Amino acid sequence: MSFLRMDQQNLQGKRVLIREDLNVAIKDGVISNDTRIRAALPTIEMARAAGAQVIIMSHLGRPVEAKSIEEQAEFSLQPVADRLAKLLGCDVEVNRDYLSTVPTSRGSGSVTLLENVRINAGEKANDDALAKSYAALCDVFVMDAFGTAHRAQASTHGVARYALIACAGPLLASELDALERSLKNPERPMLAIVGGAKVSSKLEVLKNLSTKVDQLIVGGGIANTFLAARGVNVGKSLFEPDLIDTAQALMESTSIPMPTDVIVAKEFDVNAVAVTKLVIDIEDDDMILDIGPATAMQFAKIIGNMKTIIWNGPIGVFEFEQFSNGTQAVAKAIADSAGFSIAGGGETIAAIDKYAITDKVSYISTGGGAFLEYVQGAVLPAVEILEKRANGG
Repeated sequence: MSFLRMDQQNLQGKRVLIREDLNVAIKDGVISNDTRIRAALPTIEMARAAGAQVIIMSHLGRPVEAKSIEEQAEFSLQPVADRLAKLLGCDVEVNRDYLSTVPTSRGSGSVTLLENVRINAGEKANDDALAKSYAALCDVFVMDAFGTAHRAQASTHGVARYALIACAGPLLASELDALERSLKNPERPMLAIVGGAKVSSKLEVLKNLSTKVDQLIVGGGIANTFLAARGVNVGKSLFEPDLIDTAQALMESTSIPMPTDVIVAKEFDVNAVAVTKLVIDIEDDDMILDIGPATAMQFAKIIGNMKTIIWNGPIGVFEFEQFSNGTQAVAKAIADSAGFSIAGGGETIAAIDKYAITDKVSYISTGGGAFLEYVQGAVLPAVEILEKRANGG
């Protein structure tokens, strides 16, 4: 991809504004998971080591625009600043007046965190005036938040139009490099695993991947629609009758292996009794909640033969232990695979954490919505503007 990269820039003595995704879960001022904060550390530390005055901006939650942070203090980034200070071993100041008062220089190596950008009027609308105000804060703008790259907002897109230099940070660049390797220049054979509740929610992803992969495994409620398209009785399982024709068309154009056995229950409940059945034996009052052991072995063998694997979505209701074996089998097969694997999406990352295979997946994407949009072939506005600026636009 043709964009400037932060590690190629001279940052000595420069004001470097870095857009990170520090949108972490906070309850009563306590951060429950700091994964996104830790993911941003290498970029911040690289900029500090290069002699930059580091200024970070991020959103947190969904505050009301044009309403002061004092009136909605639960959306303040102060707890994030406190965690950053502890992890970086330096003071991290939260600046709440950056749009009305030009921040004073705090010197090379300093770190300032701007208060939640989503309280600023015009942030979501990509307001020009706001974007120019952001750009005026820096000599170099660094877009490093892949998770927000699919949104054309003032802090992700607009600022890149007006900053003197606009470039990609290491986290964003590594995401894009991994995605390009897996989608544009993949080693063959290539497999995509797409799970989830509904075909409709991932229809464009399925359509795009079906033209690129050698095989496509579908899981969760999505698989039920494909089974129904094969004429299988799916009982009272979640499926989409209006998309059966779409599923049939995808199966005609792509190799999509189907489950031969499944785990069913009479109700969707954490205490439901799990029963293994061949798909031909599914009854009208059965709900399919996972793949069966024979199918799990079949899928694991397919995964083991692949050179490139894209994983998005669980195979069954893995939150309930009795319906988690399918997702666990897929996770283990990916972990054992010698191929290049990339995984993304909140539930997928939860499964990776649950089965402790983080260090066995080649690349784990930090962006849920952005990951899906890229995989379905959409242009990411924040990346598009970086490419435009790099080419003189």
